[in-house]
Amino acid sequence: MHTVSISGTGVFTPEEKISNAELVLAFNAYADRQNALHAEAIARGEMEPVPHSNEDFIVKASGIESRYVLDKTGTLDPEIMHPVLRERSDEELSVMAEMALKAATIALERAGRTVADIDAVICAASNHERAYPAIAIEIQNALGIEGFAFDMNVACSSATFGIQAAADMIRCGSARAILMVNPEICSAHLEWRDRDCHFIFGDVCTAVVLERADLATAPGRYDIVSTRCLTQFSNNIRNNNGFLRRTREGHMQDRRDMLFRQEGRKVFKQVVPIVSELILGHLADQDLKPQDLSRLWLHQANKGMNDLIGARVLGRTPEPGEQPNILQDYANTSSAGSIIAFSKYSDDLKPGDVGVICSFGAGYSAGSVIVRKAA
Repeated sequence: MHTVSISGTGVFTPEEKISNAELVLAFNAYADRQNALHAEAIARGEMEPVPHSNEDFIVKASGIESRYVLDKTGTLDPEIMHPVLRERSDEELSVMAEMALKAATIALERAGRTVADIDAVICAASNHERAYPAIAIEIQNALGIEGFAFDMNVACSSATFGIQAAADMIRCGSARAILMVNPEICSAHLEWRDRDCHFIFGDVCTAVVLERADLATAPGRYDIVSTRCLTQFSNNIRNNNGFLRRTREGHMQDRRDMLFRQEGRKVFKQVVPIVSELILGHLADQDLKPQDLSRLWLHQANKGMNDLIGARVLGRTPEPGEQPNILQDYANTSSAGSIIAFSKYSDDLKPGDVGVICSFGAGYSAGSVIVRKAA
């Protein structure tokens, strides 16, 4: 069985950015339009008015201050309230593949590898823009990689599950090196017209190169000590869109359940203990203690949730730098969040330092990856 290294990471960040102030201005304009349109029904008590949002509410609820998106014009238009992306022909590169190529190029360069060194591609994301052919195969083709490729979806845990899948294949010898990418166009499945969640998501793509440790040459690489995945069914985070939609009467209409929705308080209350126990149990099974950890790279969904998980795992309030957050700048980028944190805040650790990459989300699902910086 081969030891597996993470030898390179890459992050593609869209050029367009939306601040909380811009987001609130657009949402409140939408709310005013809706309330004026339905003023009589609201006055009769038949409808509730759409409440205003505000910047303090967003920061207090999530810790998010801004987010990157592929299109801000449509998202901030009170008459549209969603991104507007140009339709591409079947012969053009898909949006997800285009994002993945940009992140992959950075990851390959950092790993000191070319496409000739890669045996497989995994595209792990919370949503895929089509059912088939697989986005991963399109990426493989665009890069000129021989071997195989496949898509996978475990919602916000897709990246850590993708790391485990890649690591398992490399451990047993079915591949030498694998490119795992996470193109997340979260702005397209977010309901920007819902005050309770309109601020949550952003767009990004991350990429990770995993390879046999004995073949890796990149400085600053991390060896994977162990991986662990967990799932537990819950309806508290759900999206009902899918190919059966047209078979059901009324489902082609503008329906709230066809986009992201969650019971936020329930998710917070239930997921925190699940993730904390997963990490602690994983460490214990590897004869590691919380005090052996130099860093936690957690899923970037909610600052309060991360702070509480960090405190439960470490048994104390994390020191600055022990549990880096990036969601204040990127918002929730689904599976990519923990990889962004790892990519941006891993170079400073010393050889032998141990950390955990952990993501969690709908399913419920949670993935834990224990890594040690290589000499």
